[in-house]
This record gives sequence, structure tokens and C-alpha cells, in this order.
Amino acid sequence: MTTPTRNRANRRTEILDAAASLFAARGFHGVSIEDIGAAVGVTGPALYRHFPSKEAILAETLLAISSHLRDTAAEVVTRGADPAATLEALLDLHVSFALDNPALITVHDRELGNVPEPQRRRIRRLQRLYVEEWVTVLAELAPRCPSARLRAATHAVFGLLNSTPHSGGELPPEAMRELLRSMARAALESVVNASSL
Repeated sequence: MTTPTRNRANRRTEILDAAASLFAARGFHGVSIEDIGAAVGVTGPALYRHFPSKEAILAETLLAISSHLRDTAAEVVTRGADPAATLEALLDLHVSFALDNPALITVHDRELGNVPEPQRRRIRRLQRLYVEEWVTVLAELAPRCPSARLRAATHAVFGLLNSTPHSGGELPPEAMRELLRSMARAALESVVNASSL
């Protein structure tokens, strides 16, 4: 038997997924609470049982994915004994995110400024921590490379991987996955190899 708590959690997830798709397609200001409610089969005001505002929905959408990426990356890095294998696992994590969530990437790029300031700071902090997980691993592979360079390289690779809202439908999913992985790997290897010269 499904509990009321589980139903509520499922409904919140359903609302967040629908809102992300709508925000990506129409922009934050082009979507009303009524639009989000209609997408999940309820009236707009019924959403207030789950979220206090449209801004809260946007904030929770971006906080949830930022938290998930950071927590999963931290687990990968903590478990990893070999830095090269750990980097491959981080690549797998981000490639899967980029292929599975192009709408979230679009929403983050366009709408972060509409998130209330306290939540925006939390999102930015989680994102910085996520980057530092990558920098930690890259520093093991390239100990002579300055952290600032490794951080810049990580951001550049994220830019490549997060191109899926524009390129994700051009190739079959597995071909796109391999293309993204190979390009990101090559970019990171160039930084690691340059630092060993």
C-alpha cells in the first residue's frame, strides 16, 4: 500500500519535472502556476499544498539537481582508489546527467537569476563543491598543474557536456554518449599531459 508521504513525494517530483519542461520551453515568466498544475492534472492553487510559490518550484528544481550531482560526485571520489578510474566515473556521471536532463540545463542557464537569493547562494555553493570534486581527482593525475587551471578546465568540459540542449537529438543516444565522453576525456587528458611536460 502506498503511504500518503510517498504519494506527496511522488507528486512533488512530478511537479518539479513538469515545471522544468515548461520553464525550458517557455521561460520562467512565460509559465503560470495554472500551467504547471494543468501539466500534472491539478488546479494551479492545488500546487500551493506542495510549494509556496512558482519561485520555490524553480529553486527546488535547481537545488535538487545541484545537490544530487555534488553528493553523487563526492561518493564517486570517496570510493575511488585509482584517480584515472575515478575520473572515468565522474565523466559517466556528468554525461548521463547531460543526456537525461537537457531541460534542467536550459533552465539553469536561463533562469538562475529568478531564484531567490538565499537559494541561489546554496545552488552556487553546491556547484562549486561539485567542481572541487573534479579538481581533487585531476590534481592527483596532474599534481604540478595549478588548481586554477584544473578548475578552468573542469568548467570548460562542463560547457562541452552541457551542450545537449542544442545537440542531444542529433545522434542516437549511445552515439552521443560516446562522443561526449571521448571529447571530454580528450580535453582533460590534454590538460593532464601538458602539466607533465
